[in-house]
Amino acid sequence: MSLTSALNTAQSIFNNTGTQSSVVSNNIANSSNSDYVRRQAMITTSLNGAQVVKISRAQEDALMKQWLKASAQDSGQQTLLSGLTDLKSIMGGNDYETSPATYLATFREKLQAFGTSPSSTIAAQSAVTAAQDVANSLNNASKSVQAVRQGADKEIATQVSTLNTLLAQFKTANDAVKSATATGGNPADALDERDKLLKQISSIVGVNAVDRDNGDMALYTTDGTVVFDTIPRTVTFVAQDTYTAQTKGNGVYIDGVLLGAGKGSTSTAQGSLQALLQVRDEVATTFQSQLDEIAKSLVTMFSETGGAPATTQPGLFVWKTAAGAQGGTPTTTGVIDGIAGTISVNINVQTGVLNPATNTYGDPMRLRDGSISGLTNLNTTNSSGFSDNLDALYTAMGTAQTFSSDAGLSSNVNIMDYASNSVGWLEQYRSDATTASENTSAALSRSTEAYSNETGVNLDEELTLLLDIEQSYKAATKILNAVDEMLKSLLDIAS
Repeated sequence: MSLTSALNTAQSIFNNTGTQSSVVSNNIANSSNSDYVRRQAMITTSLNGAQVVKISRAQEDALMKQWLKASAQDSGQQTLLSGLTDLKSIMGGNDYETSPATYLATFREKLQAFGTSPSSTIAAQSAVTAAQDVANSLNNASKSVQAVRQGADKEIATQVSTLNTLLAQFKTANDAVKSATATGGNPADALDERDKLLKQISSIVGVNAVDRDNGDMALYTTDGTVVFDTIPRTVTFVAQDTYTAQTKGNGVYIDGVLLGAGKGSTSTAQGSLQALLQVRDEVATTFQSQLDEIAKSLVTMFSETGGAPATTQPGLFVWKTAAGAQGGTPTTTGVIDGIAGTISVNINVQTGVLNPATNTYGDPMRLRDGSISGLTNLNTTNSSGFSDNLDALYTAMGTAQTFSSDAGLSSNVNIMDYASNSVGWLEQYRSDATTASENTSAALSRSTEAYSNETGVNLDEELTLLLDIEQSYKAATKILNAVDEMLKSLLDIAS
């Protein structure tokens, strides 16, 4: 080997180790960055010796796509579970102690106690108080359900805004990748940024990423709607200021196409947006319908019939229509949206409360006599021991009735079982969603680990590589020292 060849070899080694050490140092500095993909200096050997030809990026497209799918599924499932947990908290938590079912059970007991002691004003007042507790529980539950819907609506608006921002940033990163690829530059940093944005987008709405020429990428939802193709497609949504049982939430549109809601306790939602739509428009509305069916049944069951010609009017429980007018005895077989939010106990049985329409004060004994509405008086002899009406009402609460099938529960059960079934429906939904969330979380964890193993930075490997680079540097130094000694010897001979 000539001295010139030796010097060229040493220079090549110094150049290579300098590039390699820079790459390894950058890897080590980003070892805790989950959005960083490991780099590697690729060295090839030719007649001119070894040299770094490019800085490669340890990209794994298949694992990335699997991660995006797992992330979208887990985000949707966790969002659904969060909404169900909020609904469960309305009912008082694990024991559902503030649910209508709990207060109905107490009310029926008080009604039975009143029937046993029909002359007792204390028993009468206890029954009316228990009825007020039932009405209050339905009012509060209905109000809270609508608060959950409104909360989901606000979160949808926030996430739509975030998604539009991310898509705009995605365009910038995608353009940077295309530019670097077209000019022969290194697009690694731009690819990292684009992948980071892609991960955030997939947690909001599940997307399929399609690679195209020149490093370009297009995004589509799982049902084929274009999300990004050269330019970001607009995602639109109009939030509602307030929510009532009659309110229909607005849809989310991607490029003018309606985004569907998730379905089932093991949600089909891909991303949090679809799960939020599921909570707002399906889970919460179904639960609201069940509350409304309980309230409608109570108004009907405790209505009174009398007069000539015979008419039927609400008795113990009354309600108001959406227009604010006093509602009559329900005759529809369908759900009356919002009745649970307006049901209350008739002021004619509330002790000391003046009814301005009749200029009379409330008396709880009217519940015993069946004279709350003023249509009739079943206790014709004004007997203090009269209990027929109370016994009939107690029996009615244990008698099967027809409920609307639109509320998602058995339609031919008594009101006590229906209220319990409503709690059971919510708990079963939440329990199944919890199991599904554990599965999606585990799947995401496995996908994250697999992707990280292939693309992440392993400090042990990087430090070992750094030692190898150091040895190469030392070898080049020895070559340089040897050449230096030879040159000195030649100069000594020449002198």
